[in-house]
Amino acid sequence: MPSTNLNKNGHGLRVLIGAVSSLLLSAAQGAGFYIQEVGTPRSLGTAGVANATSTGADAAWSNPAGMAFIDRDQMFAGVQLIVPKVEFDPGVATAGGDDGGNAGIPTAVPGFFYVHKHSDRLRLGLSLAGTMGGGFDYGNGFAGRYSTIQAQLGAVGLSPSLAYRVSERISVGAGVSILYTLFEQQIAINPAVVPTVNGGDGRLKIEDADDVGYQPYFSINYQFNDALLLSAVYRAEMDVELSGDVSVNNVALPIGTDKVDIDWKNPQWLEAGVRYRYTDRDTLFFNAGWQDWSVFSENRLAFSGGVLNPVAQLDRNFKDTWHVALGARYHYRPQWILSAGMAYDSSPVDDADRTIDLPLDRQIRVGIGAEYEKREDFVLGFSYVYLDAGDAEVDQTGGPLSGDIKGEFDRNAVHFFNVNARWRF
Repeated sequence: MPSTNLNKNGHGLRVLIGAVSSLLLSAAQGAGFYIQEVGTPRSLGTAGVANATSTGADAAWSNPAGMAFIDRDQMFAGVQLIVPKVEFDPGVATAGGDDGGNAGIPTAVPGFFYVHKHSDRLRLGLSLAGTMGGGFDYGNGFAGRYSTIQAQLGAVGLSPSLAYRVSERISVGAGVSILYTLFEQQIAINPAVVPTVNGGDGRLKIEDADDVGYQPYFSINYQFNDALLLSAVYRAEMDVELSGDVSVNNVALPIGTDKVDIDWKNPQWLEAGVRYRYTDRDTLFFNAGWQDWSVFSENRLAFSGGVLNPVAQLDRNFKDTWHVALGARYHYRPQWILSAGMAYDSSPVDDADRTIDLPLDRQIRVGIGAEYEKREDFVLGFSYVYLDAGDAEVDQTGGPLSGDIKGEFDRNAVHFFNVNARWRF
């Protein structure tokens, strides 16, 4: 905030800045925003466990070194439907209001992955996938409306990549995700704090806040023998710098600002994987990982287009998360492959620091999938993941601006459905 002495209108703007900074960056439920369900039957069917050791076309995004094992050009294409369930049970809500019902917003996400065999050692890849996001809409009468009513965050990455086979046992790979990120949010303004035109709630909207950024990633694979493959995948940290429009409705005081910049960091991510084929028909997968969510903790918001143009800084007290997962694939019949998996991610925030706008908790995934090889060069895949995102207890004191709110979510959950096809050329 500038140190300028503010008049009455400036005080109204100060209150609105506090409202926005207190709910900044709402997004999907779960331990962070990254979507581990890449959009292929191997990924969803093993609850993401097979990502780190993938040697199919989806390796172009999940494990670029794995492309070196592909002996023919290969392509995956499909779509997945993400259906969240977000229901809050307010125990205490001094601002009054209802529970908002199921606030989850269903989303369809396309997926495309292609690998070209350029030479005996070199492979070239290209992928298009939804990498993070989610959204909710609690409705105008929600008990926590002065913290958030509606929010959506999404990112889609176009990722060129390459792999090089150093030796019979070692391959390396690298790529860069060109990420388009879009964020929008609405909150109610408390008429007891900021005078409104008709005495009802005011409304602040952040619209079309977007950015294009770049996130490099690297991997190395070591084929210990014909049965055992070891891998490590690293994704670098990425700065997100959104710019969007601001509008305020039903507020008696002139605000005098119409633009906003929102900054945060997507965390770096390290994952190690093991794939073990213990028979010709059975394969086991294991992976473990770490994500640096503490760097996301500081969120910055700056307004422009007005006289004061204040800046708000928020520290969410996020912490790093860890991940562990186990999965399997089974060749049921010559034309059918079945898969299953389970994964656990720790929570990026303690109960005492959790807010209603970003109620993240630990997450547990369970996935199943099936692939049908209609021809040698054409395979259909179907998969499903159930994500249990916890009850996310909230106990926050909002003061006169947003009021106190306490309660928990009725077992946040997300359902992922995927249909996919694979071609070999």
